[in-house]
Formats: sequence, C-alpha cells, structure tokens
Amino acid sequence: MSYYFAKTITAGFDEAIRRTIEALKKEGFGIITEIDVKDTLKKKINVPFHDYRILGACNPPLAHEALQIEDKVGTMLPCNVVVQDKGNGTVEVAAIDPVASMQAIDNPRLKIAAERGRAKLKAAVEAL
Repeated sequence: MSYYFAKTITAGFDEAIRRTIEALKKEGFGIITEIDVKDTLKKKINVPFHDYRILGACNPPLAHEALQIEDKVGTMLPCNVVVQDKGNGTVEVAAIDPVASMQAIDNPRLKIAAERGRAKLKAAVEAL
C-alpha cells in the first residue's frame, strides 16, 4: 500500500497552492499549518531547494472523531499535503493516505474514520 496519492498539474507554483487549498476547502479541510521548505532550508542551513510547501490540512469533524477514538492520534495530525515544483511548468500535489498512516494503530474504528478522510483527500487531489 502506498502511503500517499499524487497528481501532477500544469500550473505555476503559487497557482497550484491556491488551487490545492480551494480543492481541500471543498472537501471540508482548512489549512492549519504551512511550511515553506525552500525558505526554511535557505534560512537554516543556507542550501538552495526548489519550491516545496507542506500544507497541514485539517477536517475538524474527522479530526474530532479520530481523537475521540484514540487520544494519541494527534501525533499523526494534521494530514500533510505537499505541493512541489517539478519544473517545466508542472507542479506535483501529494497527500498522505490516512489509512496507510493509521495502520500503526490497531483500532478498527479508527480505520473506518481514516477511510472517510482518505476519500475526501483523494477527491481534493483528483479535482485538481
């Protein structure tokens, strides 16, 4: 089982970020963290890197449900979505597969909740 699903789109990096956030929003996700990896690597260790952003996506009802089932599941939240420049006018958007990440927790109820999260994240990525 792959731990993520991805789609490559033709767009500028900023446009891809905007479209990704909008697609996630339509599936009930908000962005609660945003990490600019390119900027961070330049500031912290002075190395160049391509445009690479990690969006921490959260669907509050799904997160609440998961936390009610397993209170330590917060160590695996939010659901990360990576937007990275692949060159030549293309950008790849990749999202964690919540089912794959939750396999470490032996709880069938959590797996059911993760499957709903997977469907919503996958729909957002596919909508791009």
